[in-house]
Amino acid sequence: MNHDDYTDDYIREILREVRRIAIVGASANQVRPSFFVTKYLIAKGYEVFPVNPGVAPGEIAGRTTYANLADVPAQVDMVDVFRSQEFAPAIVEEAIQIGAKVIWMQLGVRNDEAAARAESAGLKVVMNRCPKIEYGRLCGEIGWQGVNSGQISARRPKRAAGFQHLTIGTKPEFPR
Repeated sequence: MNHDDYTDDYIREILREVRRIAIVGASANQVRPSFFVTKYLIAKGYEVFPVNPGVAPGEIAGRTTYANLADVPAQVDMVDVFRSQEFAPAIVEEAIQIGAKVIWMQLGVRNDEAAARAESAGLKVVMNRCPKIEYGRLCGEIGWQGVNSGQISARRPKRAAGFQHLTIGTKPEFPR
């Protein structure tokens, strides 16, 4: 697979199919991106399991935090990697062991070796992308033209063409 460019259909299919997401490297610090992503995915109706051995057995975003993927008490569909790329191979091995279906490496995280290993084990892989951004973009909450455009405006953005019918209601209504 070409990990430099994912089709919208590929990303959409992943976000439709997954229900349970483990966020490895989730932070309890409310100003960290991993905390925002955790809160956002919970708000969209996903069952989210923060994984951070430094916080476990505490809570992040109101969810019990686990020391590692093997400790998560439910079948995880997707593992979101919020750790630097050198940790990706070990996280992929853990994800394979627990039967995850998807490895998602956050913005700035790319490890082709780990991706190849995951794909050889039958997992789908996304690298250098954020599920929060992708969800919002595909549902019309944000558009690529508004992400890092370098423009600041108080004007209300126009709705993205073709996404008005995709509503996000209560409990995940990602366009399934």
